[in-house]
Amino acid sequence: MTQLTAGMPAPHFEGTDQNGNTVKLSDFLGKKVVLYFYPKDNTPGCTAEACNLRDNYNDLLQKGFVVLGVSPDSEKSHLNFSGKYNLPFPLIADTEKKILTAYGAYGEKMMYGKKVTGVIRTTFIIDEKGIIEKVIKKVNTKEHAAQIFKMYDNV
Repeated sequence: MTQLTAGMPAPHFEGTDQNGNTVKLSDFLGKKVVLYFYPKDNTPGCTAEACNLRDNYNDLLQKGFVVLGVSPDSEKSHLNFSGKYNLPFPLIADTEKKILTAYGAYGEKMMYGKKVTGVIRTTFIIDEKGIIEKVIKKVNTKEHAAQIFKMYDNV
């Protein structure tokens, strides 16, 4: 599997969000996309990450970003999670792990000292033309928006 890095074209994807809407990467040409992959709805780290992005959503929008979350959970799970925490952005259900796999966000990882297969928490910032601009592999779930803003401080 090829490791996606900055400067590479972002793999095209199409999925369904928590409201049953079709979401495609091509829908967001002309905008910067924060595409974040997370393991599971309603777990502590994933909730902290989603709520941090929610709390900074207006600032992200003002800086020209749109936010899309992806996990292998179902539309129904996403709907409950989104409603419970009042998340203002689409959460894409990738139950077949096609998007996760295309972005290298699903595979072998270490968890509690053991090798397991699962979602590798990763965020991709995709530019207005569909090119990967930044990759965040060490996501700080409680300060994720600050992590993103810091990458653009000197730009």
